[in-house]
Amino acid sequence: MHPGEHATQDPHRVAVVMAESGATLSYSELEASANKLARLLRDRGLSRGSHLAILLDNNFHYYEVIWAALRMGVYVTPINWHLGANEVGYILEDCGAEAFVTGAKFAELVSKLDQYMSSVTTKLVLEGSIDGFESFEAAVAPMDHAPLVDPSNGAIMFYSSGTTGRPKGIKPPLNEDEYGTAAGMEILLSFLYGFTEQSRYLVPAPLYHAAPLAWSLGAQRLGCTVVVMEQFTPEGALGVIERLRVTHAQFVPTHFVRMLKLANETRTRFDHSTLELVIHAAAPCPVEVKQQMMAWWGPIIWEYYAGSEGNGYCSASPQEWLDHPGTVGRSIRGTVHVVSEEGDEVAVGETGQIWFDSGAVFEYHNDEAKTKSAFNEAGWSTLGDVGHLDAENFLFLTDRISHMIISGGVNIYPQEIENLLVMHPSVADVAVIGVPDEDLGEAVKAVVQLAPGIAGSEQLAQQIIEYSRANLAKFKCPRTVDFVDELPRLPSGKLLKRQLRQKYWPATAS
Repeated sequence: MHPGEHATQDPHRVAVVMAESGATLSYSELEASANKLARLLRDRGLSRGSHLAILLDNNFHYYEVIWAALRMGVYVTPINWHLGANEVGYILEDCGAEAFVTGAKFAELVSKLDQYMSSVTTKLVLEGSIDGFESFEAAVAPMDHAPLVDPSNGAIMFYSSGTTGRPKGIKPPLNEDEYGTAAGMEILLSFLYGFTEQSRYLVPAPLYHAAPLAWSLGAQRLGCTVVVMEQFTPEGALGVIERLRVTHAQFVPTHFVRMLKLANETRTRFDHSTLELVIHAAAPCPVEVKQQMMAWWGPIIWEYYAGSEGNGYCSASPQEWLDHPGTVGRSIRGTVHVVSEEGDEVAVGETGQIWFDSGAVFEYHNDEAKTKSAFNEAGWSTLGDVGHLDAENFLFLTDRISHMIISGGVNIYPQEIENLLVMHPSVADVAVIGVPDEDLGEAVKAVVQLAPGIAGSEQLAQQIIEYSRANLAKFKCPRTVDFVDELPRLPSGKLLKRQLRQKYWPATAS
């Protein structure tokens, strides 16, 4: 299960199609390009266990680079091109990249990285030039496109989003099986979600994030056509589904919210009848949002809960979710435990930290302390999330431990409040954080991005507060509301609450 098999069986089958430009890459072209790059990197000294970094926007070259690394036993680290130079440089240094592939459009960013590239011996640039970099196209052109005689499985070392501090590389062990042996992802896609060679899988999010890249690679192992959006827009996504007859797609709740906020005449203009299955993850989805999506697209929306660490996987079918509204699913890998602050398992329905007993092995690169903190004495591992189990072992997420607000000695989880406020007709996006308060320690504040055409005012702020008080316990409700032009979200949908907090907390505050 790898592109080479599909290139042999059906060389003209499309492996990737870009949604906006229409550019395509066949399986035979993907296989040849990946083999050429693998041979070049091997000639430059990369071997099993080496590290390669890639900084590109969404285009089909991403897959050429990734598949080259994955057939030569190399770790590949995708880097978010929205990061600043010091953040990109930190990742380059931390992962120990020996090769770095980027695009000419990032020349300004890359020009600031020299001090971080002491370990990089091969620097390649696509579609243009950058001082100190070789042309990717010229470097690979003379290389043989035949497969390596001794391929071995590489791995992707994603870095955490850095929402609460420095990102950390999540380093899995390299798979010792024969290259192309079926692994968990393609088995999951095939048997649980119904992916086949005829499937067209839509990727609306950046490929430097875990789910968009890992799932699209799994789809390619199965011979699917991967449809990649250069950049997500709600109307654009609906148009792509209709035009390219998408059968499978993965979104995050933020995508759902933005599509639902479109005018009804816009939403109903597009045909989504080719969709067989839609899946979402990355953040808890407000119940009302998912109910509206189900009413619109039908009972085809699945949900899962997992992390880049690969330590557990919960899944909820459409019917399971309808029977247990708000669940992120039931574990299909290992056992879920919900544990109190004292380390004891809590009763059904009680909230605690979520741990997986799955036997998974991973480490945080160059951070022994963080790795140790992710495991307990029983060998269970955690992603730092909080939630509860119901009587049928369906898991419900509350929030992340790092997002918890302690106000007057009471623990408050922002996710519940955010899920409510985002449904207010004037609200396009919202974040709830704790801010300093002399009396309570922390007070609840809502930071709101308003819908287009809506102006912020004291009156609207009070309306939003009253809206929360009509639906939540008073102690959970925001005491104040601030309006911003845009919230700091990653394109994956993750909210950078650390950036928001910095505005309200003095540097000396704990």
